[in-house]
Amino acid sequence: MDFQTAIRTCLQKYVDINGRASRPEYWWFLAFQVVAVIAAAILDIFVGFLQALVILGLLIPSVTSGVRRLHDVDKSGWWLLLSLVPLFGWVLLLVFLAQRGTDGANRYGEPPVVAEAPAVA
Repeated sequence: MDFQTAIRTCLQKYVDINGRASRPEYWWFLAFQVVAVIAAAILDIFVGFLQALVILGLLIPSVTSGVRRLHDVDKSGWWLLLSLVPLFGWVLLLVFLAQRGTDGANRYGEPPVVAEAPAVA
């Protein structure tokens, strides 16, 4: 999955916590969030509330993509609450989010479809 596809997928599934999200989908969307917040912070010099709007606008898709990513490693979305526990919770959550997804179907559905690179002839 490439950068644009990951962003499109996460924004289309704005409030959808059902299913699973692949590692590339989650991490590309996280990279997009970081870039968007930094760009908004720079533009905040001219518009005083732009960064807050970007953060609030990306909050829900951020949470839902995190829940779907945890589903991919066969964990409940409630594990995302570990982010409220300083240091230990963050590290454990990072380990969960970075893990390879379960092979085949799990209790949250079929594995996410990851686009393969085209074959070179």
